[in-house]
Amino acid sequence: MTWVIVGLGNPGEEYDGTRHNTGRMAVTQFGKDNNFSIWRPDVKTKATVAKGVIGKTLVALVLPDTFMNKSGSAVIKYVKNVKAAERMIVVYDDLDLAIGTMKVSFDRGSGGHKGVESIMRAVKTKKFARVRIGISPTTAAGKIKKPQGEEEVGEFILARFKQSELPELKSVFKKASQAISAIVTDGTMAAMNEFN
Repeated sequence: MTWVIVGLGNPGEEYDGTRHNTGRMAVTQFGKDNNFSIWRPDVKTKATVAKGVIGKTLVALVLPDTFMNKSGSAVIKYVKNVKAAERMIVVYDDLDLAIGTMKVSFDRGSGGHKGVESIMRAVKTKKFARVRIGISPTTAAGKIKKPQGEEEVGEFILARFKQSELPELKSVFKKASQAISAIVTDGTMAAMNEFN
């Protein structure tokens, strides 16, 4: 049984490097770190896909080429039922976590994330693994400075990361890659114990 790893974001150059594309960036990096095949557009499923092996397990990396709130329509072609969703990892940006941090979770709500909501509707379950990567800045005291209000949140998540944030992003992507590998080889609970 293949594992499916989904990196959430919006397609198109204007969204490259934006906070809302963190999942897409992390999964792209994961593919690079693990010598996956070259990315190929799959026109039928509206996704860009790469394949590879972790340990002895086949893994498909899927970047939906739909907009965020339609991510489920691309994912459902790869994860066809509730059982298959147990072997899916969705990687995405999380406003409730600080930049440079990440969390592995399983069987939770969407936290208001439109891409995750779309996937939950499509696969008809919330029982799948997530790697949530923080995108919010922090105060000097380490408190999260989350944007407030729909308009401000929208502007914030579609803005690019600052140059000064890129080193933290790079190191959290490395950690996310290790967490994804751990979920595939050892299971979600083991990965949560190791990385949370």
